[in-house]
Amino acid sequence: MENKIKSVDPTSPLLHKVHAGDTVVAINDHPIVDVLDYKFFSYEKKLLLRLQRPDGSEYTVAVRHFEGQDLGLDFESYLMDTPRSCSNGCVFCFIDQLPKGMRPTMYFKDDDARLSFLLGNYITLTNLSPREIERIIALRVSPINVSVHTTNPELRCRMLRNRFAGESIEVMRRFAAAGIVMNCQIVCCPGLNDGDELQRTMEDLAVMYPGVHSVSIVPLGVTKYREGLYPLTPFTREHAGETIDQVTAFGDQCVEKYGTRIFFCGDELYLTAGYELPPDEFYEEHTQLENGVGMLRLMESEFRSALRLSDGVDGVPFSIATGTAAAPFFEKLLALAKEQYPSLNGRVYAIENDFFGHTITVSGLITGQDLVAQLKGKALGERLFISQNMLRRQEMDFLDDMTLSQAVEALGVPIYPNESDGFVLWDAISGDALPEVRLPEQGEATAYYRYNQNP
Repeated sequence: MENKIKSVDPTSPLLHKVHAGDTVVAINDHPIVDVLDYKFFSYEKKLLLRLQRPDGSEYTVAVRHFEGQDLGLDFESYLMDTPRSCSNGCVFCFIDQLPKGMRPTMYFKDDDARLSFLLGNYITLTNLSPREIERIIALRVSPINVSVHTTNPELRCRMLRNRFAGESIEVMRRFAAAGIVMNCQIVCCPGLNDGDELQRTMEDLAVMYPGVHSVSIVPLGVTKYREGLYPLTPFTREHAGETIDQVTAFGDQCVEKYGTRIFFCGDELYLTAGYELPPDEFYEEHTQLENGVGMLRLMESEFRSALRLSDGVDGVPFSIATGTAAAPFFEKLLALAKEQYPSLNGRVYAIENDFFGHTITVSGLITGQDLVAQLKGKALGERLFISQNMLRRQEMDFLDDMTLSQAVEALGVPIYPNESDGFVLWDAISGDALPEVRLPEQGEATAYYRYNQNP
C-alpha cells in the first residue's frame, strides 16, 4: 500500500510506538486516504492513530505533540497514493512536442490537486471527483494553482480536448465562494484564446477575486516536433506587444477596482515584444515568480543591490550561457557591473535551441548537447555559469541526460549552476561566493550543491 510506513525518524514522537511496514488507517477516527488527509488530521495536539500490521491485525497509538508538528513518518510514496495523470490532450501541451527516446519521466503528465497544494504544480481541475472537490472545500486546501487557459466552456473543451473541461470553471466559482485561494495561469495561444477570448477570460476571473488571487499570462512553447499535432504558431514581436498592452490595461482597471493588478504577463512575452520590463513594484507580491513573471526584474533589482554592497571582484575571467531570449538581459547586467568594476572580465553566450527548435528561447530548455556544441572552442574563461533550471537538481543532468560532469569534461572548464537570484549571481561572477558543486558518483542517486561563502 502507498501509505505504508517506510521508516520512522529518530526525532518522531512515535518512535518505538509504530514500525516500518505498518499502515496508517485512521487518525482520530478519520480515514487516511492520502497525504492531504494525513497532514490535515495529524495537525491537532492530541492524536489517536489506528494502524494495521502486515499480518492484517490492527492496533491504536495515542500521542501528544506540538500543534502542527510533523509526526516524522516516512511513507512508501510521498503522496501515500498513486500520482494522478492528466486526462486532457491540450493542443499546446509541451510534453506532446517532445522527441522520442528521452527518459520516461519526461512523458508523464501529472494533474494532481495534492501536488498543486504541496509542491505548487498547476492542475486543470478536470479529473477531480465530487468527493475531492468537497474535501478541498472542507479541509480548506489552499492555495492551489490552476491552469485555466480560457473561461469559455466550449473553447476550453476544444483546447484541452476534454468534453468535460468546461465544467471546471464552475468548480472554480465554488472554490472562490468557499474562500479557496487560486493562483492561475493562462497559456496564451495566438488565434485561440488571445484577443477577445483573453479579455473574456480576464473579466470572468476578476469577478472571482479574492478567490482568484493572481493570474499569469504566458506564451505557448512551440518545438519542431509538432508533426500531426494541432497547428499552432508562436507569438510574433508585434502580437506579444499587443497582448502585453491588453493585459496591462485590464490590470490597471483591477488596481482601481480591487487594489491589486491580478493579471501579469510572463517575462518571456516582454522579451519577445522587445518591451522594457515593468518596475519591481508593478509585480506586487511576486506571487507568480515560479511561472516566470517578474523574475528578471527582481533579479536585476537584487543585482543592483549586490553591486552597491560589493567590496570588489577577483578579476578571474568567466562566461555566462543562457537562452537567446534572456541573453540581452544578462549583457545589460554585465554592462552595469563593468561601469563600477571596469576590470570585470566576462561575456554572455546565447545558446540557440537546436534540440527543440529555435522557437524555444528559454534557458530552462537548453540541453547539454547544445551547450557543449555551441561553446566548444569558445573563450569561456576559467568559470562558466549556467542557470540551475537547466538541470535536474538531484541528478545534476540536462534534459537530454547529459550530466554536468560530462559537460565539464567536454568544455574543459568548471560549470557552476546558479539560482535565479541577483545576489547569488553577483557573488558568483565577482568570485565572492562560488557555488560548490558536488556531482553524483557512479551508482549514486542524489547530489547537492551549496554556496561556499569563503572559497
